[in-house]
Amino acid sequence: MSATVALVGAGPGDPQLLTLRAARLIAAADLLLVDDLVDARVLELARPGARVLAVGKRGGCASTEQAFIHQLMIREARHGARVVRLKGGDPFVFGRGGEECDALRAAGIEVEVVPGITAGIAAPAAIGIPVTDRRHAPGVAFVTGHAQPGGAGADWAALARSGLTLVVYMGVAQAGAISAALIAGGLAGATPAAAISAAHTPRQRSVACTLATLAAAIDGAPIASPAILVIGDVAAAARQPGLQEVLSMA
Repeated sequence: MSATVALVGAGPGDPQLLTLRAARLIAAADLLLVDDLVDARVLELARPGARVLAVGKRGGCASTEQAFIHQLMIREARHGARVVRLKGGDPFVFGRGGEECDALRAAGIEVEVVPGITAGIAAPAAIGIPVTDRRHAPGVAFVTGHAQPGGAGADWAALARSGLTLVVYMGVAQAGAISAALIAGGLAGATPAAAISAAHTPRQRSVACTLATLAAAIDGAPIASPAILVIGDVAAAARQPGLQEVLSMA
């Protein structure tokens, strides 16, 4: 049998949102290399005796080196282990899945990619926001609020002019700067906005506001990482019991 690694999307949290293929691969794995954002309930699907190694990355925290993750996947796959690289959301949406595919294929390892529901779709949906709605926007842009060291980051002025719904990953810490840049780029401060943290988990929290009040609303909720920001007219559809809610998932 040829050496194979599965890059599996664990979705936003609730294990009921896994694909059937993801659940089957998790249950059959000998080794699971798990991102920090994978919900603990998903790991309950692993078989007894499976090795589960945390190799997460979180901003401002100690993180596993990406090169080490590559080496570990390659070594264990070559030794015959059924390896699952389990990633929060979708492996190819801000998940370094492309880097890992490249490293594995360069080493002669076959790769199976199993998509997952990315937080940029799941989190808005959790509070009733459709990220696309032809009545309000011609499309949606998924963008990171966390620029790489030395990188230019997103062109917020261009995004402000785009007319697209903006879904921002890793943007909580920079919410004030992002809002200011979008307003400076021409987007109205009254544009509806929302922030959702820990979507589809028992810790889910959300707040609905405007672009101008986004940073203050996040601080007042409070909304903590991991969180998604939604900016655009579609955010007006957010369920708003008192403009703030804490949802417990069964």
